Amino acid sequence: MTPPHTAASFGAALRRLIDHLDSALEQAYREDGLDFRPRYTPVVRALMDDGPQTLTMLAERIGVSHSATSQTVSQMKLAGLVVVTPGEDDARQRVVALSRLAKAMQPRLEEHWRAARVATAALDTETGGVLVEVINRANAALARRSMGDRLADVRRPTASRTSNRTPAA
Repeated sequence: MTPPHTAASFGAALRRLIDHLDSALEQAYREDGLDFRPRYTPVVRALMDDGPQTLTMLAERIGVSHSATSQTVSQMKLAGLVVVTPGEDDARQRVVALSRLAKAMQPRLEEHWRAARVATAALDTETGGVLVEVINRANAALARRSMGDRLADVRRPTASRTSNRTPAA
């Protein structure tokens, strides 16, 4: 058993949690014969809900960076799940749409997502019913004030002590 994490290893704890969740989901997709990764889910859901959209719109919709969205879309394109075309008004823009393959997978994906929601709700209950709530509160707090700003505030006194030192002659 892995020992509990502390604030000093918070990032490792989150990565471990995501690894637990994503690896189980990927295994379920493989067992069902689907070439699909959990990181594709927000993109597919956004395209199912809102139709084709530019990479910029998609990144804003799913709440991740343009770079991360572009990387995911590139992987999805290689898997045949999306079609990427130049924008009508600006050929530099890339418009992303679901492929026929992704649309055909939709009913099976919906069943996996339903199972994931039920399993996640059970996990949340087992952990005291606050896991998703805490994640949402943490994301909201970081949206109000970034982790970078928080780190800068903590490091600022150290930086000013260092800058006040007189260099040795």
